[in-house]
Amino acid sequence: MKKSILKAYAALIVRSGVNLQKGQDAVLFIDVHQDEFAAMIVNECYEAGAHKVTVRWTSEAVTKATYKKSPKTHIADVLPMDEAFQNYLTEKLPALIYIDSDDPDGLKDLDPEKMSYVRRKNYERFHEIMEKRENKYQWCIAGVPSPAWAKKVFPNESKSRAIEKLWEAILETSRAQDGNGIENWEKHSADLKKRCDYLNSLRLKKLHYTSKNGTDLTVGLIPGVRFEGGSEKALGSGIVYEPNIPSEECFTSPMRGQAEGIVFASKPLSYMGTLIENFSVRFHEGKAIEVHAEKGEEALKSILTLDDGSAYLGECALVPFHSPINDTGLLFYSTLYDENASCHLALGRGFTELYPGYEKYTEEQIHSFGINKSLSHVDFMIGTQDFHIVGTKEDGTEVDIFRDGEWAFKI
Repeated sequence: MKKSILKAYAALIVRSGVNLQKGQDAVLFIDVHQDEFAAMIVNECYEAGAHKVTVRWTSEAVTKATYKKSPKTHIADVLPMDEAFQNYLTEKLPALIYIDSDDPDGLKDLDPEKMSYVRRKNYERFHEIMEKRENKYQWCIAGVPSPAWAKKVFPNESKSRAIEKLWEAILETSRAQDGNGIENWEKHSADLKKRCDYLNSLRLKKLHYTSKNGTDLTVGLIPGVRFEGGSEKALGSGIVYEPNIPSEECFTSPMRGQAEGIVFASKPLSYMGTLIENFSVRFHEGKAIEVHAEKGEEALKSILTLDDGSAYLGECALVPFHSPINDTGLLFYSTLYDENASCHLALGRGFTELYPGYEKYTEEQIHSFGINKSLSHVDFMIGTQDFHIVGTKEDGTEVDIFRDGEWAFKI
């Protein structure tokens, strides 16, 4: 892959993704094997006028060794430097850049309960600090190929060719293959905003999903809660940024406790090193009460037991079947990409910033209005080529939102 294209991709992440401001700090989370691309990101941050760029290196091999050998109580121990880092993130509000290059099988065979325990303990220790910075900082997640990830997506190719092909797929779906990603994203984000504006004008109170695969699910919506898509705006600073590269979704957070029926997944879900395949989720009074999977059923069940909110819906996202990602014909084994291949739902945490005037309320107040609270947020894909979604307005009239897997309206 040409370095000029990769540098332009790094610029897209820094300039449009987090929209780094002059004098602002940035923190980059990236795998230890991605030092070359890390240098491109750091260079671009300083070119944008960054005050201080910190790199937080990650390693799946180290994570796996830790969880294999260390007791869960020891892993969850909090060191003074951990607390200091969380305070720094809240006080300085640096832009956070996450580069996803994980091996889909990198954490395979680890104990999901052990991993959930550590996540719960970290959340209990830091959630008050984290809540103080919620919605106030820019962040962006984007992908870079690793050999293991590339070989998972392209198992019949040589390592070098698999990496090249995954780079091509990432750049294409990120609208960055021509080196003009920043301009392309301005147009794409504007298109998503127009679709969200139309959805918000309908004042929908529920969505009814059906498909020939057996999906028949009705989800209640919260009055006034918005659909969003594309760029977001940081509270206080007003800085506009693109949190997900790529992104094809218009999404909202539904009413906790209002989901009835069954939904069948249209794509496998890669979760903590386990591939969950051919699964369904049945909801009653908003809660996932029954799940089945041909493969990975225990991992699927573990998603529902992380905390009180992990079995409830936190997101309903609308993506046309013929999205750039789905049209590649690839399973990326990465939620960042696979969730944008088709319509999806998410179990767990909802988005408090979608509630009108959210900055005027405490987080607990917003959750009391119906947006689900949870430590987790797990997306799974449900869109099919024959997908049909009917929305019901507040006055009771119905309107097609999706027909045959595509938007039922033009903008």
